Amino acid sequence: MNLKKISLRKTVSLLMLYGWCAFSLFVFCWIIASSLKTNRAFFSDIWGRVTDPQWGNYAKVWNNYQLGKYFLNSVIAVVSSVFILLAVSAPAAYALSRFPNRLLNGISRFIILGLGIPYQLLLVPLFFQLFGLKMINTLEGLVLVYVALSVPFAVFLLLGFFKTLPRSLEEAAYIDGCGPVRTFVQIMLPLARNGLVTCGVLTFIGLWNEFLLALTFISKDSKYTLSMGLYALQGSLQYTGDWVSLFAGFTLVVIPTFLVFVMLSRVIVGGLTMGAVKE
Repeated sequence: MNLKKISLRKTVSLLMLYGWCAFSLFVFCWIIASSLKTNRAFFSDIWGRVTDPQWGNYAKVWNNYQLGKYFLNSVIAVVSSVFILLAVSAPAAYALSRFPNRLLNGISRFIILGLGIPYQLLLVPLFFQLFGLKMINTLEGLVLVYVALSVPFAVFLLLGFFKTLPRSLEEAAYIDGCGPVRTFVQIMLPLARNGLVTCGVLTFIGLWNEFLLALTFISKDSKYTLSMGLYALQGSLQYTGDWVSLFAGFTLVVIPTFLVFVMLSRVIVGGLTMGAVKE
């Protein structure tokens, strides 16, 4: 009886999961199809097929509505944040996992504690900090905030991953004359590639779609990120009825993260599963 209940629950869970995936894929495909129509064709039959693809909709939002500039700002801010975050978090996580003592254990708990603090509570003090540093309305200030708020998650993820790497490799490197820094750079860091890629991709996806922080610290339209540009686009197009251009903007926002996740999905799953196993 218990086995039947477990089997039934598993079947229902899988059906709900497949149903949600199918619904999400349908909505995504519908948005792409709608972005390739004219406004007249869209409003006449919103479920109709695309007979004459209007690729000019993408060129219009990219050039006329400056989405290309916003896209470049997002690439600069997000990619810079990911690289700086990994450069800071990887050595920290390695040191906390390999040199345990009361002080470092307390530091690791203090850093991970940041996962439980809603970043919305930090908007006001962060704003005054950046204002004092004269970094409001700059991509550098936004990158600084992105990195600072992403460190707890990155350290937490990489800490679990570094703990899975065997200590025998470090002992062999020490016998060969390698110091801690050389051992980390030449031996442990390449072995942690899956964990670094996982951390980088998850951070990239989260920051690429981020809106509230950019809205708080950026007010100049020349420094808008893609999410803010899309918000401004929605505000301007809702009075003109040019919904197909808005759908084209949605597609330009979603496709980069979708492609990154699809291409690196196996590495992400491998990194997460290895990080979940303790030595």
